[in-house]
Amino acid sequence: MITRRTCLLVLSALPWAVSAVAAPAPALVAHEFIYEKAPYPSCHASTIIETAAGGLVAAWFGGTAEKNPDVGIWVAHYDAAKKTWSAGVEVANGVQADGKRQPTWNPVLFQPKGGALQLYYKVGPSPQTWWGELKTSTDGGRTWGAARRLPAGIYGPIKNKPVQLADGTILSPTSDETDEKPSKWRVYFERSTDGGATWAKTPFLNDGLTVGAIQPSILFHDKIGGSKLQALGRTRQGKVFTVSSDDAGKTWGPMTLLDGVPNPSSGTDAVTLRDGRHVLIYNPVPKGRTPLVVGVSRDGRNWQTAVTLESEPGEYSYPAVIQGADGRIHVTYTWKRQRIRHAVIDPAKL
Repeated sequence: MITRRTCLLVLSALPWAVSAVAAPAPALVAHEFIYEKAPYPSCHASTIIETAAGGLVAAWFGGTAEKNPDVGIWVAHYDAAKKTWSAGVEVANGVQADGKRQPTWNPVLFQPKGGALQLYYKVGPSPQTWWGELKTSTDGGRTWGAARRLPAGIYGPIKNKPVQLADGTILSPTSDETDEKPSKWRVYFERSTDGGATWAKTPFLNDGLTVGAIQPSILFHDKIGGSKLQALGRTRQGKVFTVSSDDAGKTWGPMTLLDGVPNPSSGTDAVTLRDGRHVLIYNPVPKGRTPLVVGVSRDGRNWQTAVTLESEPGEYSYPAVIQGADGRIHVTYTWKRQRIRHAVIDPAKL
């Protein structure tokens, strides 16, 4: 007798079966574009933050194409009552005092406790020659002060958000890409104990060649804001890297690769949830930038795919992830270099 179970087993063996019978992920509460049209053709490298007032702010870079001088930093706000995003507004660019314009890169929004909203970004012709700049806002990102160039050798968060520890220390995840041949990709951290007024750098955590790694994210393994940390992110070695600290990021252990967690040399982001689980947004393949998935882990080493955000051909990349005050997870990411997409996830259903 042919039963329903037998039919499902047969279907699951067919190459098209997953897409044919899969239901939408119940954890995915909302999935939308931040904008449909923009005055530029290309965008990338989004960031998202929840402000002290409970609003969402997203930023990204947009222009003719990555590396072009017309690429600026754009910001949009989410109206919870209307359930819509505002039109993007360019809030920063690379125009210099002499009138020459440089491209901008990799905005990162960060809300320190009791301070103004911060917008970090890079300015310059390439990752080997860029520098860091900072703008601040006292009204939740509606208006911004003048750009301030960061001190020489300080770049700010290179792609992913800083974290603030229990004692107020801000730990900013960063990295560099040298112009040597072969280029070295090296991870390090910048620390500030005065709200970002001054910074100190850790030594590099890797040699840049054995494991070529950039763009770390920071997870907590005792409590949020605690001292037991894990960083993980992008490499050239086909897997996500991991490295740990037991002293709040002052010193770090050896950098290794996570077995079973592929990385196609594409940006990732991660966050520790208030229930102690960890969420990683990444492309779970050794090459290409599709699919884009949400991984969940209890220990930061063993990851299970919980939600597939994108699976069609195309580039879906450079995610940013936070957990909001209401517990929901917010993700933004690049959609085919044409738009920025926003996903809302219910952690109770992961």
